[in-house]
Amino acid sequence: MLAKVLQSIDARRERALGELAELLAIPSVSTSPAHADDVRQCAVHLAGVLGAIGLSASVRETAGHPIVLASTSRRENRPTILFYAHYDVQPPDPLELWRTPPFEATVAKDENGFDAIFARGAIDDKGQLWCHVEAIRAWQDAGGMPVNLVVVLEGEEEIGSPSLEVFVRENRDSLRADLCVISDTGLFARGVPAITYSLRGLVYEEVFLTGPSHDLHSGGYGGAVPNPANVLCELLATLHDADGRVNIPGFYDEVTALTADEKVMWAKLPFDERHFFDELKLSSGFGEKGFTTLERLWARPTCDINGITAGYQGHGAKTVIGAKASAKVSMRLVPNQDPMKIQRAFRAALAERCPRNVKIEFANHGLSPAAIVPIDTPATKLAGEALKVGFGKEPAFIRSGGSIPVVGLMKKELGIDTLLVGFGLPDDRVHSPNEKMDLECFYAGTRTAAALYEKLALLK
Repeated sequence: MLAKVLQSIDARRERALGELAELLAIPSVSTSPAHADDVRQCAVHLAGVLGAIGLSASVRETAGHPIVLASTSRRENRPTILFYAHYDVQPPDPLELWRTPPFEATVAKDENGFDAIFARGAIDDKGQLWCHVEAIRAWQDAGGMPVNLVVVLEGEEEIGSPSLEVFVRENRDSLRADLCVISDTGLFARGVPAITYSLRGLVYEEVFLTGPSHDLHSGGYGGAVPNPANVLCELLATLHDADGRVNIPGFYDEVTALTADEKVMWAKLPFDERHFFDELKLSSGFGEKGFTTLERLWARPTCDINGITAGYQGHGAKTVIGAKASAKVSMRLVPNQDPMKIQRAFRAALAERCPRNVKIEFANHGLSPAAIVPIDTPATKLAGEALKVGFGKEPAFIRSGGSIPVVGLMKKELGIDTLLVGFGLPDDRVHSPNEKMDLECFYAGTRTAAALYEKLALLK
């Protein structure tokens, strides 16, 4: 049966690409209230597509953006797979850096001469989502899915999934499954398919400083009053020591070292450090002393400033001491680190270092633990076989520096592990201008998804 399904997928390549382009044209930017209607339109569109291919599909309301829930009928003596993806996307800014309009999907050559589809959301996550839609369509056309299937498509992943936990908790019975599958990761490199077995967690904080009661003339007051912009820079500069370690008391208390087996496995990966930095137009890297680049990316926690706002930023000069300053800071966590403990430690450290004549306040924009899953399970073995069908090669086992909070949520609320089988490439410019999905990966990913559902039908 799989041969028939794959034949159907191959015959629909051009049509599948066109329908993906239609999905990419919907500017479902979840962080912007101006795009709330677009986010809803995207949910309605996807529910319609899933309903048209024979699934029971509906748009479910949440406190925020809607969630699409779809499923096949449940049959006895077959495993149930929960497929999760997100349909919301990051803002496209800065628009002037896009080679083509971000919401007009365009097929063109990438910098390396490979065909790709360019658009916001192309790889994160609409393109990978569509691989599964096409696979499900092909199975339905061939007589039906080989597994019981539940589909959850979220509209708030890019803003920290604030409504998802409540939705999962309230819909446990409908979401009951043996395994969760997510395609929001990628290959290790072109021609090297991969299964991701660990993700870093996240603590995302915003820091607000307030000095004088109002903006002041820098000539009339400079040197005599605290300048929140100066203080903010001083505080942020304390977050790392000279060796690149995060300078927050207790930050590394629960961090565990890599196993010997992992070090051997990673050493075999075709990682060219010089090429890695050349592609970024960097002469060298940066990071915690004593660790390799891959270890810094996958197995060490981080602290990064994601944005700074202070003073006058308009055209020309304005001699002013701004009354307020703020910064957004994200910390990526590794397994065993407690996000709430790290949040408390971060706030305590900055509050202690802040001068008493400047007010400091905090807001949180995301808390999620790191995730790690075993790599020697039957599901992982079956996923490896599916990747070989799609990409023609055995997969590598890798970690990811990114975060997918739903992995921990599925374990906590539903008691199930997650299989991370993604189809992106490292140079797909996730969250950046000129985001793309390689067409070879799109087609191979669709074949992989189809094979994966057949393989997972063997789970007992």
